[in-house]
Amino acid sequence: MVRVKRGNVALKRKKKYFKFCKGYRGSNSRLSTMAMEQTIQSLYFAYIGRKLKKRNFRKYWIYRINSALANSNLKYSKFLGNLKKLKIFLNKKILSYLSYNDPYTFRFLTRKCKF
Repeated sequence: MVRVKRGNVALKRKKKYFKFCKGYRGSNSRLSTMAMEQTIQSLYFAYIGRKLKKRNFRKYWIYRINSALANSNLKYSKFLGNLKKLKIFLNKKILSYLSYNDPYTFRFLTRKCKF
């Protein structure tokens, strides 16, 4: 049987992982096995972080809307329910933007929602 030399392929694969792990400390950036494991773990954490970022932003929007509603004695859930009844379809991101940057418009919406 003919001997197959795979040095080229293995080196390319290692280089791919070493390119990812620039900036890692110690053996995580120098040893191929550890670099591969650390790269896989880092990419997985980055994936999780992107999901958590969306969750956190949504939480901050709700906090901001709720604090703006404290002045008008309305609760967040009642406010959103009344907006839906009035067929005013604004998402949480836009409502939080209005509460922070355009308080007059937000105050107008809160007055509309009070029954």
